Amino acid sequence: MLELRHVSKSFGPTHALRDVSLAAEAGQTTVLLGPSGCGKSTVLRLMVGLLRPDAGTVQFDGEPLTPTNLEHVRHRMGYVIQDGGLFPHLTARENTTLLARHLSQSAPAIDERLRELTTLVKLPLDALDRYPVQLSGGQRQRVGLVRALFLDPHVLLLDEPLGALDPLIRADLQEDLRTIFRDLGKTVVLVTHDVGEAGYLGDTLVLMKDGTVVQQGSFEDLVERPAEPFAERFIRAQRSPVFDRM
Repeated sequence: MLELRHVSKSFGPTHALRDVSLAAEAGQTTVLLGPSGCGKSTVLRLMVGLLRPDAGTVQFDGEPLTPTNLEHVRHRMGYVIQDGGLFPHLTARENTTLLARHLSQSAPAIDERLRELTTLVKLPLDALDRYPVQLSGGQRQRVGLVRALFLDPHVLLLDEPLGALDPLIRADLQEDLRTIFRDLGKTVVLVTHDVGEAGYLGDTLVLMKDGTVVQQGSFEDLVERPAEPFAERFIRAQRSPVFDRM
């Protein structure tokens, strides 16, 4: 569904990505994993079209992502960032329905979709008329997820969506996200630095370091058969209670 082919990206003298090739399979959850600055968020921004590669191509559903098809393709993607990325001057209801209203969907259709998604993500209905500052961190993430899912996208992209949450809320949302991913059957690409979270949510894990892909495969491959010493060190440093729930 999404593929990077020999992609490189630099910001001035800094090489964010170096000849990266990877694919996100349709209906599967691919997790980009690695330390801060390894390039995983850059990959996600290239996939959603917020950045363009210096070299190589980004493909969506077999077609290169270009300025001419970007708007259409983005309507087939949902994008969630840390803390929800909500507009502070809009209520949760206004945030979640913004694009649907922009596309002139009918009010009854919007209300029906909103009821469906708030149930799916376990967002209390009374939260919809609050502003982001009046919501908890977990609620903001659930609002962001509703907004990303509103147009029933083919692909869901999540950039460290749980990174700013306390452990109990994070554990609850991990369970809910895994259920949602499996129930909806969408293509998901998720960025995290936590290997336990990656293994809990992902079908395929992509470990990155210094703008390159170190290892791709299953959680078991990464843990039991690390491809190089960095992979082994990263796993040892990142062990967490989530491992016990695998």
